[in-house]
Amino acid sequence: MAATDFKDYYAILGLNKTTSADEIKKTFRKLARKYHPDMNPGNKEAEARFKEVNEAYEVLSDPEKRKKYDQYGQYWKQAATTPGGWPGGGGNAVDFGGVDFSEYGSFDEFINALLGRAASNSGGNGRNGQWNYNNYRTGGGGGFEDFPGYENRNPGTSRDTEVTISLTLGEAFRGTSKRVATGEVSIPAGVKTGSKIRVKGKGQVDPYTKQQGDLYLKLEVLPHAFFQFDGENLVCEVPITPDEAVLGALIEVPAPEGMITVKFPAGMRSGQSLRLRGKGWPKPKKDERTDLLVKIAIVPPKELTAEERGFYEKIKANRTFTPRNTLNQMVI
Repeated sequence: MAATDFKDYYAILGLNKTTSADEIKKTFRKLARKYHPDMNPGNKEAEARFKEVNEAYEVLSDPEKRKKYDQYGQYWKQAATTPGGWPGGGGNAVDFGGVDFSEYGSFDEFINALLGRAASNSGGNGRNGQWNYNNYRTGGGGGFEDFPGYENRNPGTSRDTEVTISLTLGEAFRGTSKRVATGEVSIPAGVKTGSKIRVKGKGQVDPYTKQQGDLYLKLEVLPHAFFQFDGENLVCEVPITPDEAVLGALIEVPAPEGMITVKFPAGMRSGQSLRLRGKGWPKPKKDERTDLLVKIAIVPPKELTAEERGFYEKIKANRTFTPRNTLNQMVI
């Protein structure tokens, strides 16, 4: 990666390296909602910022990726996506953005050369990938335990990989496919935040046994401007007018798949909910859906025409109902 291609993920989120994981998540949710395509229809600049924010969060929300990013900066991907965290082993020339990593025995050796400082470890750690395997395996002699990205482990240890993927509510509702380092991955409809998908044989390759671990996708569904989760169900709030509340009405209500006509019975109060069965969230591996709860909010008009005011005054003068006739019994 060329220096000019480097993205400062902390700057994208308006944060710094000392920011806590909770604050990163909180800031991401705020920015994701601000630049979400549903909140900015047709705004290409907002769409680009939304993708940038998602990319930044995908790295900084993952402890291992964040550690690599903080340690290696613009070269973090090279350190993170290869066995042992190092692309230059074995004497083969590997070119990343004009840097021949095969000239260096480890990423630390490359960083030392880059900064013009002497390596802090010696013995059994030659150049061009000529490393002492026994020292690596046992952690002795060459000081391998001091090199970031190298583990004191026996050959055959699992190389399972976990990747966090952010989805819009629409992607999670319908199902989608996402490109990861190992290729295209299908995500079924009905996943939720916290869902995990196992993709067999798509993890890291063990450099000794050549066996490949599994890839685990950890999913996060981004906040939506209208729908929220209430346990297994979806919930939304629909505003209605005072006359619709008194008389009842047929009202067009958004559902995940489109607008539907709902009959609101007469006499509904603010805070009450209508349950629309089978109009909520898909149940994974089942041809069923949960319920959609439509919460009522009675909204009075802020401005009235003279005619409207006259009608309300007439209703007031002739009204026989009062919701407060028992309040005098509440005095203590």
